[in-house]
Amino acid sequence: MKKLVLFVVTAMLMLPASVKANEGMWFLMFLERLNHRDMQKMGLQLTADEIYSINNHSLKDAIVQFNGGCTAEMISKDGLVLTNHHCGYDKIAELSTPENNYLKDGFWAADRSKELKPKNLFVRFFVRMDDVTKRILSKVNPSMTEAEREAAINKEIALIQKENDEGGKYTVSVRPFFQGNEYYYFVYQDYTDVRLVGTPEESLGKFGGDTDNWEWPRHTADFSLFRVYADANGQPAEYSTNNVPLKPKHYLPVNIGGVKENDFAMILGYPGRTNRWMPASGIDQNVKFAYPAWVEGSKMGMDKLKVHMNQSAEVNLMYASKYASIANYWKNRQGMIDALTQFGTAKTKAAQEAKFNKWANKKENKAKYGNVVATINNYYALTNEKAKHDNYLMTLLRSSSYGTIARSLGRQLEAYANANEEKRKQMAPALAQMADEFFTEVYIPAEKDVLAGQLNLYATKATGHGIAPFVAEIGKANNNDFTAYVNAAFELSMFSSADKVKAFLLVPNQAAVTNDPLVKLSNELLNHYNAKSDEIAKAQNDYSAAFRLLVEGLRESKIATILYPDANSTLRLTYGKVRALPADKRNDAKVNNYTTMEGLVKKYKKGDAEFDLPTKILDMQKARNYGRYADKDGTLHVNFLTDNDITGGNSGSPVLNGKGELIGLAFDGNIEAMAGDVIFDPKLQRTINVDIRFVLWVIDTYAGAKHLVDEMTIVK
Repeated sequence: MKKLVLFVVTAMLMLPASVKANEGMWFLMFLERLNHRDMQKMGLQLTADEIYSINNHSLKDAIVQFNGGCTAEMISKDGLVLTNHHCGYDKIAELSTPENNYLKDGFWAADRSKELKPKNLFVRFFVRMDDVTKRILSKVNPSMTEAEREAAINKEIALIQKENDEGGKYTVSVRPFFQGNEYYYFVYQDYTDVRLVGTPEESLGKFGGDTDNWEWPRHTADFSLFRVYADANGQPAEYSTNNVPLKPKHYLPVNIGGVKENDFAMILGYPGRTNRWMPASGIDQNVKFAYPAWVEGSKMGMDKLKVHMNQSAEVNLMYASKYASIANYWKNRQGMIDALTQFGTAKTKAAQEAKFNKWANKKENKAKYGNVVATINNYYALTNEKAKHDNYLMTLLRSSSYGTIARSLGRQLEAYANANEEKRKQMAPALAQMADEFFTEVYIPAEKDVLAGQLNLYATKATGHGIAPFVAEIGKANNNDFTAYVNAAFELSMFSSADKVKAFLLVPNQAAVTNDPLVKLSNELLNHYNAKSDEIAKAQNDYSAAFRLLVEGLRESKIATILYPDANSTLRLTYGKVRALPADKRNDAKVNNYTTMEGLVKKYKKGDAEFDLPTKILDMQKARNYGRYADKDGTLHVNFLTDNDITGGNSGSPVLNGKGELIGLAFDGNIEAMAGDVIFDPKLQRTINVDIRFVLWVIDTYAGAKHLVDEMTIVK
C-alpha cells in the first residue's frame, strides 16, 4: 500500500478535542491512525485489521453496496443478504403481480429453488482502496480552466482504472475528496445473480408510511432478505440455475442479547452525499430557492399519481416504487428547510467564512485566497433563480416517465431509423422488448395528468430564470392549462402504446421520431435544463476553483476542523453509542431509545393505508408470543436509536456491537437533525434502527421461515 502524502497524514493525526466521537464518516484504511484508540475506549473489541484488511478476511468483506443506492450485509455462509425493505422495494414490486402481490402480502421462499430473480439487481463487494492524490494533482496546475483540469484528471483516472481492474474482473472507481484536494481509488467486485428470499408484507415493512418517515418514535420491520449466487468457483456469473450460493469471505454473526443506553455501536455502509463544506450562500440558496421548488414539485407528482394508484391494484404496483422515492425526498427536503432555518446554519457558516476571509486577505495569503469568498457569493447570487427553475423542472422529469422519453426510447428509435437494414434486424427484437417493458411500467391516464400538472406548475412558478421557450409558447396559447395540449400530444405520438412503437419498427423514419410531439417536448425540456449562459458558465468555472480553494484554505488555516471527507457513496465507518432522545409521551418504552411491539399495535388503524396491521400480528402481541426474541424486560423491542453519523445510502447498513456482531439494521434518521447533511449536531443527530431481534422474530415466529434463521450464526 502506498504511503499517504505527508501533509495529509499530519493534518489528519491532529484530531482536536472539539470533534465529537460520534461525528464522522471515516475511511477504513485510516482507522488504526485516527479512530481505533477512541473506539476501544467506547467499547470496540476488534483490531483495526479485523475491520479492514487487504490480505486477510475482515469485517469489510461482509458489507456490500446494494444495487448502487443502499447498503446490505452478508449474514450466512450461504450468501444470505440483509437490507432494508425500502431498499428492496422496487425489486419486490417488480416481481409482484395482482395475483401474487409480494409487496402487499409478503414472500418467504420455502427453499432455494423458490427464490425469485428480479432484473438488473447487483451487490458490490469492496476489495481495497488507496491514495492517488499526489499522482493526480501532479497532472494539473493553477493556470488550467476547470474543463482543462477535469480533462487532465479524467485521463489519469482512466489509466489508474485500467491498471487495477485486472482485465475487467474488478470495477475501479477514482473519487475526489475534500472538494478535489485529495483523490483515492476503490476496487470492487460485482455479483449480478441476486435473488429475493423473503420480505414481510408492506403493512409491516413500511408501517407508518409517509407519516412516520423521518420520525421518532418509529415502529417498522424495514428489512428484506436476498441471496447472492456465483459460479462453481465463487466468481460472478450471469443468472443460471447452475449457479450456487456464494460463500462470502466473511459474514456477520447475529447477536440477540439486546442493547441498552451507552452500548457501543458502529455502522459500516455506503453513505450517499453530505455537504459539510457547503458555503453559507449555498445553504441560503437551497433553503429559499431550490428546496421549496423541490418540495412543491414533488407534492404535485405525488398527488397526481396517488389518484390513479388508489383506483387500481395494478396501477398501484406499477408506480409504488416511484411514488415512494418521490415521497421520501419530498419529506426530506421539507425537513432540511425547517432544520437549516431553525438552527441558523447559514449564519454559522457565514461567521466561519468571515473569519476565513480575514485570514485569506492577509498579505501572505491574499494572492491565493483573497477572492475566494467573493467569487463563491457571486456565483450563488447569479444562480438563485436558476436553482429554483431547475428544481421545478427536475421534479417534472423525475415524476413524468415522458419527461425524458427523448433520451431513452426516443434516442433508441432514432438510432434504429438511421441504421442500415442488417443493423435494424439485429436491433429490432431488443427494441420491441424495450417497448413492452416501458409500457408495462406506465399507465397513460396517470402520465397525462402528471405531465399536464407539472407543466402548469413549471410554467407558472419557474419564471424567474426563464422557462423553456417551447413551454412558454404553449402556456401562453392555453392560459397555462396544458391538459388539451398533453391529450393531443398523446393522441398523435407513437409513444402512446407498444403497438405504435412496434409499427414504427416495420416502417422506420427518423423524422417521425424527431417530430413526435412527446419527443419534441422532452427534448425542449432536457435541452433547457442543461443549458447555461456564458455568464453562468464562467461563474461556475470560477466557483469550482474557489470552492476547492475554500476547503483547502479552511484546512490549512485550521479554521474548520472537519477531518473526514464528505460522503460520496464510498464505504465508510461511523461509531457512537445507543443513545436516547428526551422522554416522549408518544413512546411507551421505559427509555426513549427503543420502541416496543405494544407501541406498534397502539398505532394500529384498521383499513388505514399507513397504519393497518395483519390480524396475526394483533393476536401474537396480545398473547405476547415473543419467544427467545423478547428483551429481559419481557417486551419485544422493535426499533432503537444510536447517535451514529449517517445519511442516505446508509439505508440497510449493519449496526454492530464491539465484537462485530449484528445488533440492528439502520434505516432512517430523525427529522429534527435533517441539517445533518450540512452540519453535524451531536445533541440531535440520531440513527433509527430495526432491532435485529424484531427482524428474527418476524422471520421465525411470525412468518414461520425458521430455516432462514437456522442458517445464521446466532449469538446469545
